[in-house]
Amino acid sequence: MITSISELKANRDIIHQIDWDMTPEKAIDMYLEWGASWCRGKDFVGKWDDTSIYFVIYDWETPKVTLLKRTTKDVEELAKIPAEMALVLSSIDESGQRAGVGVAPPNRELKMWLSEALDGPPVPN
Repeated sequence: MITSISELKANRDIIHQIDWDMTPEKAIDMYLEWGASWCRGKDFVGKWDDTSIYFVIYDWETPKVTLLKRTTKDVEELAKIPAEMALVLSSIDESGQRAGVGVAPPNRELKMWLSEALDGPPVPN
């Protein structure tokens, strides 16, 4: 497992696959059988080998962010990256989760910090 920004930064193929718009809720909705419904329009998994790579915050592990790779079969933790505590806490706060009990998406500021630290593509609006 990758444990530092510099280590992840060296994996350009992973960085270019990061879905900055994916959230934990959206991933469950798209990838788990009970969530992938035709009534959601185009927001569902179309093939068994579809993959999403995205960041989440396990708020019991702060100040870290976790990079996940989700498929229809499973989820794999690719990296656990230390992040600025203020950015992590503001993401948790914005998500509406109670600290210590949830999984939150990174907010815009944390995504921008991660993208810049990884020399990645710009975060979409």
